[in-house]
Amino acid sequence: MAHDLDRALRGISGILVTPFDADDRPDPARLAPILDHALAAGVHMPVVNGNTGEFYALTTGEAVGMVQAVADLLQGRAPLLAGVGRGIHDACTLAAASARAGADAVMVHQPPDPFVSPRGTVEYVRRVADAADGLPVMLYLRNDAIGTGAIADLCALPGVRGVKWATPNPMRLGEAIAACDPGIVWVGGLAEVWAPAFYAVGARGFTSGLINVWPERSVAIHAALERGDWTEARRLIGGMRAFEAIRAEEGNGTNVTGVKAALALMGRDCGPTRPPSAWPLTDAQGARMRDFLADARLFRPEDPS
Repeated sequence: MAHDLDRALRGISGILVTPFDADDRPDPARLAPILDHALAAGVHMPVVNGNTGEFYALTTGEAVGMVQAVADLLQGRAPLLAGVGRGIHDACTLAAASARAGADAVMVHQPPDPFVSPRGTVEYVRRVADAADGLPVMLYLRNDAIGTGAIADLCALPGVRGVKWATPNPMRLGEAIAACDPGIVWVGGLAEVWAPAFYAVGARGFTSGLINVWPERSVAIHAALERGDWTEARRLIGGMRAFEAIRAEEGNGTNVTGVKAALALMGRDCGPTRPPSAWPLTDAQGARMRDFLADARLFRPEDPS
């Protein structure tokens, strides 16, 4: 089934968790009800091997297994975006595996190497794009220090369709949009809370980890932003801000912890996170998560934990 990728990119990129079993092995079957719930709510594009999926805690072999498993679960119901990255050979292996699995595009994590150069990053993305066998490429930009010129060079590479902007600098985002081909799709990469600011300078759509827990709220926020109802968007974001506040604690070390803890409280246990992520939530954090879920009517306070 052919998908309108640009439309999906301008929607919600739902970053799926990676479930683990009792032996600390990926257990993608646990994603089935989470994925079904997200799609039924209207989430536009699932993402496998993203940061909420603990990409950097997975081996390359595990990441290959996850993209194939999620593609099998998805069965073409929506376009699939597959994260790739780490060392160049691992990134190319993942890109090729994502193409074979049936992903609709690859999302290239920004290289975390301490000695990254702008021109080296261009070559990195070029080689990953070649390995992806013609799949469109999304750049995942978490550090804009490479400069607007380097970002424009990356966007000019053949196959690059867009950028997930995950740096809290809307003004720099506006500069980058102006410097690049108008056909590039710019997506808010810092979830719902930052989406209004990014929309204001030209981005559309946003990434979301909330979709694992409360996809209906993410979809409602997206709809409000798309119709320009900023007041309603802010109100809806206010109702999920406590969830994101927990995820941002301990230097963002509870980012995935918060999602998995919420899922466990909702009866959709996906196992713990792997170190160096924090696990479990502290008692205080856990109490706040229970309050959030109760307020959102996602579980009853009397439910067992």
